Amino acid sequence: MTGFFKTLAAAASFAALVATPTLSSAQELPGNVRLVIGSTSTGGDTYQNSAIVAEALAEHLDINIKVDAVGVSEAFKALNRDSRGSTIMIFHDQSYLGHLYGVRGYDDIFETYKVGPTVAINPGNAYLVAKNGPFQSMEDIIAAASAGQRIRVAIQPGGVSEIGFSALKNAVRIAHPGAEENIVAVNTGSQADKNQVLFDGQAEVINGSVQANEQFTRLPQDDQKAMRFVWLTAAKETIAQANPEGLGDTPRDEMLAYVTPNVSVTMDGAEDFVFDKEFFFLYNKDMDPAIVEQIDTALAEIFAAGKIQETQKASFFIPDFKPSAEAATYLKAKRDDYRQIIDAISAQ
Repeated sequence: MTGFFKTLAAAASFAALVATPTLSSAQELPGNVRLVIGSTSTGGDTYQNSAIVAEALAEHLDINIKVDAVGVSEAFKALNRDSRGSTIMIFHDQSYLGHLYGVRGYDDIFETYKVGPTVAINPGNAYLVAKNGPFQSMEDIIAAASAGQRIRVAIQPGGVSEIGFSALKNAVRIAHPGAEENIVAVNTGSQADKNQVLFDGQAEVINGSVQANEQFTRLPQDDQKAMRFVWLTAAKETIAQANPEGLGDTPRDEMLAYVTPNVSVTMDGAEDFVFDKEFFFLYNKDMDPAIVEQIDTALAEIFAAGKIQETQKASFFIPDFKPSAEAATYLKAKRDDYRQIIDAISAQ
């Protein structure tokens, strides 16, 4: 081949290379990824869970992933701006519950974004009462409301905190139609705010968590801050996967006393309500499907190796990997179940 034709061949090869997107730029995550979360706290469960997953994914793919606790509004804005895969998100059920409750700033995630894989459950979503108060159980609370007593429940409205409140209200409606008006929300902010409402006697029940409130359940009954668990919303099968030692001084077997069927908050008169707080990825709707597949594959390999499960369970998370397509179908069905409860009490 003459030099002229060699030059033409080289030029043609270079042109073909330029015309074909490279694997790294079109089909893989970039070397530096920003993982935004729907929380501003670097000490909460969303950050902790996301950090565990980000570290494992970064190591497996040999890239850098930075968890950025920017909060719900800023996280969604960042996700909307970036379709290249350099910004991705992890959040939990509040991402669709906020939309169901009509909270400003929450779009329908199944229409606006791509739903990615699930990665973990926080089994600690809980409801508590004062240890020296009149109620020992959810049965007591439902019976009191059905008999006409006003029950104030401290929640943070519009999401994970409110869905259990809605379920309680719905259960009272089923047990004694019309009495659901006796279940009254006390809208607060942080967990500290909800705790203070209980300490001050301004609510009979509060939403909390095993992680945040277990320490108060160990206090003696005459302590103003002493609480007792009356309900964990997680499924029995979820709690059963926790390490036997549980959390703090509350072992797994004791936690099982607070879940269905030992605690019954009916959903429809036949089945009990359960709620697992699940964490999952969200992507820009236009992100390359190859990147979705890359993350699914990487996480499948990470979970198959087994190390991440040990880390999650040590932090009281339950491993929960479902690839993107399966996760989207599952979460839509979950959303629809909770929509029925919200619609039922909204119609009253």
